Amino acid sequence: MLHVRVIAPPSVSVRVQQQLTGDEAVTHLIVLPGAAKAPAGDVVEFDVVREGASKVLDGLRALGVDRDGAIVVEKVDATLSAAADRAARRTPGLGVDAVVWHEIEHQTGEETALSASFLTFMSVATVIAAVGVLLDQPILIVGSMVVGPEFGPLAAMCVGLVQRKFTLFRRSVLALAVGFPVGMLVTVGAVWLLTAAGLVDKSMLLEPRPLTDFIWRPDALSWVIGFLGGIAGILSLTSAKAGTLVGVLISVTTVPAAANAAVALAYGVREEAYGSALQLAINLAAIVVAGVLTLLVQQIAWKWPRRTAR
Repeated sequence: MLHVRVIAPPSVSVRVQQQLTGDEAVTHLIVLPGAAKAPAGDVVEFDVVREGASKVLDGLRALGVDRDGAIVVEKVDATLSAAADRAARRTPGLGVDAVVWHEIEHQTGEETALSASFLTFMSVATVIAAVGVLLDQPILIVGSMVVGPEFGPLAAMCVGLVQRKFTLFRRSVLALAVGFPVGMLVTVGAVWLLTAAGLVDKSMLLEPRPLTDFIWRPDALSWVIGFLGGIAGILSLTSAKAGTLVGVLISVTTVPAAANAAVALAYGVREEAYGSALQLAINLAAIVVAGVLTLLVQQIAWKWPRRTAR
């Protein structure tokens, strides 16, 4: 369930209240006339079940509430209410499967900012992965996958393509197009510094690395794993099951592949650099394709009228 707070301008406040009153997905409706000062208007608060949220929010935006007033959406962790239970029973579908497009657009949109924090996380993750490659330590590879911030822009890219939000798509592409090269350049410099300090050397890259050499040896399974990771990642966002997202982050070798390519470039090992770059490209493509297909399936499926007994 979601809690929504609306500042309804006087010109549309009555229509907002009528629209909400007649919607079966809405419950706990509260109206505070004239309570809002900036922007001015009535404050309208209500709860809405997730499976009906997109329709309600679309209706509010059609009235221009987001332009002349405000719409604030918050997640509700627990609701003890017979009225909320009735709203859930009356609204077709299951909340856990519902896609609240406005929510995921905003959530993924925040991840596309090409900020200092994003570049720092990307650089730190890539350097950690580089050390993991040289030491042949999977635990460092896993750590770099968790730290890496690249899934946010990838998810936003999928949302932008499906919803035709091309500004969101362009921001995502820019974040990835800048983030990965910056992380790799920082990693090349870090490898040179660690080599100069005598902590690592080229032989560590050339020696057999049975635990991590899969990173630069792509095969058909690389696509399969990336594709499945993309499906799970998008589902974890749309169904608000954030707990599964960690599993997604450690399932695909995007940052480790970039790190392996950077280490290989630093030591002039072209074959390994090429293999790592190919692994990176395969995983990025697989995630985007899977994400777009998953969102399209959800979009089509949710348009089918259905009612689930509760």
